[in-house]
Amino acid sequence: MNTMNVKSAEFVTSALNPSQYPPSGSPEIAFGGRSNVGKSSLMNTLLGRKNLVKTSSTPGRTQTINFFLVNDRFYFVDLPGYGYAKVRMTVRKSWGPMVEKYLKASQGLCAVVVILDIRRSPNQGDHDLLAWLAHYKIPALVVLTKADKLKKHKQDKQRNAIARELSTDPFSLILFSAATGLGKRELWAAIEALL
Repeated sequence: MNTMNVKSAEFVTSALNPSQYPPSGSPEIAFGGRSNVGKSSLMNTLLGRKNLVKTSSTPGRTQTINFFLVNDRFYFVDLPGYGYAKVRMTVRKSWGPMVEKYLKASQGLCAVVVILDIRRSPNQGDHDLLAWLAHYKIPALVVLTKADKLKKHKQDKQRNAIARELSTDPFSLILFSAATGLGKRELWAAIEALL
């Protein structure tokens, strides 16, 4: 099982509302998760780029919806992170409507990669996002990042605990590490199947 051959990946635009989205028609894979969950690192790892998606040590940096065109064929869409306390309340309040508007308005959305830190239990934002996706019948790929921070037996234990909390099969959760590349092939295979 090979990973996608990423020939080109480029930043296209940042959007606050649907009028600013790129012209529809191309398939889109969106990425969502709480602030500081490793979303930018995951996207950069998938694309084989160092800093295409800006990573920041300051959580809550992404406050717009960012579109990246991959292989001139489909978009990766970076949704703003949620649940970071230090972000101004107005920004936190705008997160829900902005993301929900995108989920409703996007013509090409194929799936949302929902990113959870394997070391933490899902929070309210995670549950809200998964509930919206179920409501709008949008496939969710749940990925547990930072797997390299835990030993193998601890990974399995955490995956089982998170699966119980999400009422899902533990093996539907993809273990991922930007540091080691763990899960990159599985995630690309799942994304390609949905494109």
